[in-house]
Formats: sequence, structure tokens, C-alpha cells
Amino acid sequence: MENNSAMRNDRPTVMVTNDDGIDAPGLRALVRVLVSSNRFNVLVCAPDSEKSAVSHCITWRNALIAKPVEISGAIAFAVSGTPADCTALGISNALFPSIPDLVISGINMGSNCGYHILVLRLKRGNVNLHSVTVAGAREAFFNDVPAVSLSYDWVGGKSNVDDFVLAAEACLPIFSAVLAEVKKKTYPQNCFLNIDVPTNVANHKGYRLTKQGKSRVKMGWRQVTSDAQGGKMLSTMTMETNSSPHSEAEALSTKHGHLMFKREVAGSHVDDGDTDYSYLQEGYITVSPLGALSHAEMDSQAYFKQWLPSVTECFSSSAL
Repeated sequence: MENNSAMRNDRPTVMVTNDDGIDAPGLRALVRVLVSSNRFNVLVCAPDSEKSAVSHCITWRNALIAKPVEISGAIAFAVSGTPADCTALGISNALFPSIPDLVISGINMGSNCGYHILVLRLKRGNVNLHSVTVAGAREAFFNDVPAVSLSYDWVGGKSNVDDFVLAAEACLPIFSAVLAEVKKKTYPQNCFLNIDVPTNVANHKGYRLTKQGKSRVKMGWRQVTSDAQGGKMLSTMTMETNSSPHSEAEALSTKHGHLMFKREVAGSHVDDGDTDYSYLQEGYITVSPLGALSHAEMDSQAYFKQWLPSVTECFSSSAL
């Protein structure tokens, strides 16, 4: 904690977390941009390794280890927990000398739009389960700390690590505007922001207020005879065809009557219209306010409003 002297009272404090780990290029680029702007005190509390596909999991039984990490201009810790753990610890006043004014989760390598904000997300043309980037921001929101989740629509063959810097720079005005509203106590407390930056960030079309759409990837299952069959599904949900030799336990699993299954992409549904995914593909930086609750569509509400009393009536009649 020797770096506490770097904290300045005349600057707002921003804490950065992510799901790809503290050494991920997206996080490092974001921190560099925040530090070099000379506008913020910067804290980092991020997983010590990649934690993709853990959704909003938290660690309950075991103690977390927080290891100081040297990142120029920031106070940083690598934590042996999930992104939700990192956010919760970082805003608790137990690790850092003060509670941050804003939590930024990212920059994620891959967009977070539609249903895959909660369930699935596309990553470099492949599939990544559970938007943990959004979970890092959501955990702050649950604890009344303003938060932003930030993702870059990485496309293999087109994108490079310098695009993370451009994405962070493009979003600096949003971060500053949020903090200005927080200082005036006019920032809404019933939501947090999910921001997606387009692939061609250097030529983005500006900011676009959007809503969460229904784009999603459908997953299926395929029975296999060994874990090596069809390649190994990595934590990024990409396929590694040159898998390393497997253990004897894996090789013997089917001999003992066990069944083995692997996930596979079964299809996808892409939104059209006034949604986050559509505007992202058009080249806009999409800004979508999100909340904790996911309400059913209005027609579903209307259906069940009539349906539920009929269930009670049927049960009462049968009981007689």
C-alpha cells in the first residue's frame, strides 16, 4: 500500500476490473489511457488469471489472495477470485483507502450485446459463455457504486491490440460525464451502463443510446468418446485442435460406462432494428443502460394476468 500517496483528493477515483485477467491487453490499455489523461486516481482490482464464462459467480468458502502488481500510475492488485469478487473487494474499503467513484469493467475482447449480456456472447467469431465483463459492473451497481462495462468488438484479422487504446480514448468523454453527474449527485442510481465499441473504432460514427436486444447464440450438445474428440473448447470458447495428451482418467472415462458430451454451436439469432447489436454493426459506440431486473415482455404479462386466476379456479374446483 506504499502507493497511497499517489491518490489526489482533487480527482475522482476510478477502479478497473475485468474477466480476462490483470495482464490482459484490454485492461492494460484502459488503465494507461486513464492514467495518462491526468484526470483520475486509478485503482485496479482484477483476477490473477482469465475468468471467462463464470458469469456472476462469487467465492464464499475460501479466502481471497490479493497480490500487489506494479502498474505505472495506478494502485493495483491481482486477486484469486472472480470478477464479481474483485469488484466487491475493491469497493469494500477493505483493500483500498477509499471507495471508488466509478467502476469500469473491461476492456473486453469481444462485444456484449443482446441476450449474451446475461447468457452468451460472440468472441472473435466464436462463442463465449456468460458475460463476466458485465457482471463486474453489475456487482458495483448492486452495491450502489456507479459502473460501466466496456467491450470492444474484436474481429480476428482486422483488430489489433492498439484498438483497445483507441476504444478507451473514445470513451473518455463518457467516463468524465458520468463522474461529473456523480459529483453533482444527479446521476441515476437505478442502472449501470454497458458500452460496446465497434471494430473500426478509428472511424466510429459517434455515440448511440440503445437498448438491449435479443441477439443470441444457440448452443447444443454432441456425444463424444473422448475429451480430445473434436478439439478442446478453451475458456474463450474457441476450439484448439492440437490438444495436449489427455490424462488416463479422461481416457478411461467411457470404459466405465460414463457418457461424454461437448458443447457445439447449434445456430444463432441476430436482431434487426433499434437495438445494441444493430447499431454496433453500423459503426456506432453503443451505450445501453441496464438494470438488475429482467422483466418479461408486456404481452407475456398480459397473458399470465389472465392465466394465473384460472389456475386458482381450476385447482379450487378439482379440490371440491
